[in-house]
Amino acid sequence: MMTGSATAASRQALGAYGERLAERHLCAQGLVVLDRNWRCDEGEIDLVLRDGDVLVVCEVKTRSGVGCGTPHEAVTEVKLDRLRRLAERWAGAHDLRPAEVRIDLVAVLRPLRGPSDLEHVRGLA
Repeated sequence: MMTGSATAASRQALGAYGERLAERHLCAQGLVVLDRNWRCDEGEIDLVLRDGDVLVVCEVKTRSGVGCGTPHEAVTEVKLDRLRRLAERWAGAHDLRPAEVRIDLVAVLRPLRGPSDLEHVRGLA
């Protein structure tokens, strides 16, 4: 039986794995990483990137299975609203005024056996 701290540690490790995988994928697509795990009092942005002239805020959701829902289902309208506000806060903190802001999702499914599955959804909002 896993203790609460072991469960939290394994979730944290799974999340960190997904973020590394997402970052590699996005960089291979030509995006440039500007920030990782940026935090303020309102929340956290997993990855902040530049795609040409577009500022991209990327939410990374990693799951080992879909028993608690797919990664896509975890990004609700409330979460999207928060990500929009966080994008504004990040841009303001870095004195940037991007012409366009896009919110992306990278959904990573890491089964116990076999390769991980990654899906990049552009422009959730």
